[in-house]
Amino acid sequence: MSSAIHQVMDEDCGTLQRVSSGVPGLDTLLNGGLIGERMYLVAGEPGTGKTTLGMEFLRAGLDGGEDVLFIHGEESKRSILANSAEFGIDLAGADFLDIGPESEFFAGSNSYDIVDPQTVEDDHVIEDIREAIERLDPGRALIDPISQLQYLEPSEYQFRKRIIAFMRFLRDRGTTVYATTTPGTHLDVQLDSLSDGVIRLEHEKRRRRIRVPKHRGVGQQDGTHGLEIRDTGIEVFPSLVPKNHERTFDPTKFTTGVEAFDDLLGGGIERGTVTIISGPTGVGKSTTATMFLRNAAESGDGALAYLFEESMETFSYRSESLGLPVERLRDSGDLTVEDVNPLTLSPEEFARRVQYQVEQQDAQLVLIDGIEGYKTAIKADERPLRRKLHALTRYLTNMNVTVILIDEISEVTEMGSPTSSNVSYIADNILFEKYVELDGHLRRVAGVLKKRVGRFEETPKEFTIGPGGIDVERTLTNVRGVLDGRPELTDDRSTD
Repeated sequence: MSSAIHQVMDEDCGTLQRVSSGVPGLDTLLNGGLIGERMYLVAGEPGTGKTTLGMEFLRAGLDGGEDVLFIHGEESKRSILANSAEFGIDLAGADFLDIGPESEFFAGSNSYDIVDPQTVEDDHVIEDIREAIERLDPGRALIDPISQLQYLEPSEYQFRKRIIAFMRFLRDRGTTVYATTTPGTHLDVQLDSLSDGVIRLEHEKRRRRIRVPKHRGVGQQDGTHGLEIRDTGIEVFPSLVPKNHERTFDPTKFTTGVEAFDDLLGGGIERGTVTIISGPTGVGKSTTATMFLRNAAESGDGALAYLFEESMETFSYRSESLGLPVERLRDSGDLTVEDVNPLTLSPEEFARRVQYQVEQQDAQLVLIDGIEGYKTAIKADERPLRRKLHALTRYLTNMNVTVILIDEISEVTEMGSPTSSNVSYIADNILFEKYVELDGHLRRVAGVLKKRVGRFEETPKEFTIGPGGIDVERTLTNVRGVLDGRPELTDDRSTD
């Protein structure tokens, strides 16, 4: 039996034995792990990872010194061991019981067919399973799939009785059970109700997802969460829960280092706030954000940048050409920059990566460049994008971390909406940068549409990009119609 079991108290159930599922993220969703001597149903369509999750469960038992039993009906032992080895999961120490139609139980008589209940001796396979469990006394058992057992029963009533008796037998012997199933059968409700916990694996758009709709007497973290199957096995990434991370608000500011530009924002952006910098391509959004990063890094506050829309090489070359020393700051460890490959991460995995780096490096400023690239890279539609991005930014601001989001809008000179993905409610500050045509020339203009904390300048400013980054040319006190893309010079042509 397991040496990797610990006791916890539950208000409804008294003392319970917690055992690890073998997947740390799943243990989090289960509010601390599995409950020993219970049955868990793992449901999902083919290819979602049911068997692999079961292998992780058995491996955790082997690592804890338990005897484990793999009861299989669709794949051979040889195939299972080969598949588990592909993920680095060593099941060589497990016991195997084949209840498939070509198992040793039917080798002596070709008249048996496990999928024909009219010609099978109903108790035969169950008794073999019972004998194997009594002989091996496993701490864990995986039944993959449990649908093999339903073929032995003439009715749902008999199947339910059989499973109830079987589970009582396993519980009395102290065995924790995973049973896999594919949804869509008429026994789905029966299996759900008989199981102490239900784990559902799903394909959502282009991503694998996991949720735990039931964990009897203990509860679970609701909602869907990220799941990845990699060379090292299964990884689960629970959604962030921002309320678990609270810090005191600090009103000190981050700045670009250009006083006239910072004056737009009342001296800069406060710690623990979210700023969206929006504008068309090439206008200077990333350069502005990089100046905030540089100042934070040089002040020793620590800064993180996640690039979704340009490569590390492009970012470094562009910044260095403007005199922004990102390479030196990266080498010193004061600035961390990562480019995120498209279609590689779930929103939860990305959020956990940010959480880990913020906490390990004590970073105070985080840049996400940009929102549309983030949406593509994490494979999320607009509604879940907003929820996940909101959760991430709430976590960061509760940690008193300042967040800058870059948002590219399609309009070059007009401004139909301040942001492209309807995420303006996330922002404490919205800084827009856009092009305007004045005196026959295309010029860059910046202004502030929203600032929750403190005052800001309500008049846009013209700026340029050159050595050192951005530089303010003048305050546009003599121009009207900047936001609607039809600027007009007034009679007063005074400038700063």
